Amino acid sequence: MAHLRTHRTNTASCALGSDAGRKIDTSFLRSQVGYNARRAALHIIDVVVQRLAAYDLKVVEMSVLSLLAHNSGLTSRHVCAALNIMPPTLVGLVARLERRALIERRPHPSDGRAIGLYPTEAGMKLITEVEGVIEQAEVEAAPLLSTAERRTLIALLQKVYDKD
Repeated sequence: MAHLRTHRTNTASCALGSDAGRKIDTSFLRSQVGYNARRAALHIIDVVVQRLAAYDLKVVEMSVLSLLAHNSGLTSRHVCAALNIMPPTLVGLVARLERRALIERRPHPSDGRAIGLYPTEAGMKLITEVEGVIEQAEVEAAPLLSTAERRTLIALLQKVYDKD
C-alpha cells in the first residue's frame, strides 16, 4: 500500500445510494496507461457514436468503409488483420455495407481465388463526409488538447500497439 501514497491524490465523487458524496481515490488507476487510454477512448467513442448515428453507421462499419476507401480491393483477410476483426464478425459487416450499396465484392485482380472489397461511388461519397465529421468530433471531444498535443498523443498511443 505504500506505493499508493506516492501517487498524486485523485478522487471521484460517488452519488449512488448510501455512498452519496463519498470521495473515491482513483490515484493508482489514473497512473496506469491502460486505464487512461480506455477512459479517453470511451469518452471519444461516445461522441463519435452520436455523430455516426446520423449516417446509420457503427464505428466498426465506418472503420471498414474508411479502410476500403483508402485501400480499395483488399481481401477480407486483409481487412480482418488491419482492424483486428474476427472473420465471422466481418462477414456480417460486409453484408450490411453491401445491402446499403456502400461496398461491393469483385474478383481480386492478382489472385483469381480471392475476392476484393471495393467502395462504391456512394460509399466513397459517404466516407469522405463521415471522415470530416469524425475528425471534428474528436477535436470537440478533447477540446483541451492543442493540435500538437493531439498529434503527440496519437503517436504515443500507436507506439503502444504498433509492432513496426
